[in-house]
Amino acid sequence: MLDPREIYEIDRATEAEVSHSSPGTGPVLVHALHGFIDAGGAGRLLADHLVAELPTRRLVTFDADQLIDYRLRRPAMTFDTASWVDYADPELVVDLVRDESGTPFLLMHGLEPDMQWERYVAAVRGLVERYDVPLTVGVQGIPMGVPHTRPVSVTAHATRSALVADHRPWVGRVQVPGSASALLEMRLGQSGHDALGFSVNVPHYLARLTYPTAALAALEQVERSTGLVLGSSALLPAAAATMSEVEHEIAQTPELAAMVRTLEQRYDSVVAGIGPPGLLPTLHDLPTADELGEEFQRYLASQPGTDTPETPEDDVPAA
Repeated sequence: MLDPREIYEIDRATEAEVSHSSPGTGPVLVHALHGFIDAGGAGRLLADHLVAELPTRRLVTFDADQLIDYRLRRPAMTFDTASWVDYADPELVVDLVRDESGTPFLLMHGLEPDMQWERYVAAVRGLVERYDVPLTVGVQGIPMGVPHTRPVSVTAHATRSALVADHRPWVGRVQVPGSASALLEMRLGQSGHDALGFSVNVPHYLARLTYPTAALAALEQVERSTGLVLGSSALLPAAAATMSEVEHEIAQTPELAAMVRTLEQRYDSVVAGIGPPGLLPTLHDLPTADELGEEFQRYLASQPGTDTPETPEDDVPAA
């Protein structure tokens, strides 16, 4: 493996502010990367919220040229009349952030690496050890056969069962495509570091829309597990507005209303302990996530004064 330290740069002035008095007293690391899957944009919205609402300083900048496959995810460029005038530089960074009570923590956000996963993981592990990080917490959204009318459920996972003892498992044993964030959690555990993650279960028919309710649920889980105060109330207006739009569309579309009722019955049976052990959907007789997402996009685009929500490009909804 090539030297992991050569894929990032550290801002020494910011690093001087990262301090700890004894082993295990460094800042918590929260990571929310935009990559293969982030249903509802849960992780992206959470990271955007933290950067917008809290004081931040850039600590680590990864070399995106070594980690991003531009053939897979081409950065946007702006052409104006006769010249190229702007380029959306791909970023993968770690910021030093202070919560509402002034407690420092680290936030890693940006694009999930496409390449050199093990080197990237080794680099992050080095940063965890360099700054004596006691806990690493990852967040994302995953598409699930759940209705938006029920409390948001979260699939919690960790390197030690004690870290998620208060969470009910929603999914049994399943094999899925890997991600750099999942590999990071696993490798940190193998090297003796505490790490956990929260995958917010986003209704599969909303997976390709921007769904602030999922980001709010993820933020609350991070607050509960770390003790940080992250201003979650700032997301409430956006979550309420989106929910109102969803409810209005479902009321106008009998097919959607029937599907939601079916999901409600399934969810309630699982919660009552009388249904199947997991919520991964078997929805062969229901519309697909793509079909439902397109229906919502058409509806929202037709509303005067309403911008169509940004589509998370790499989300992969459940079938």
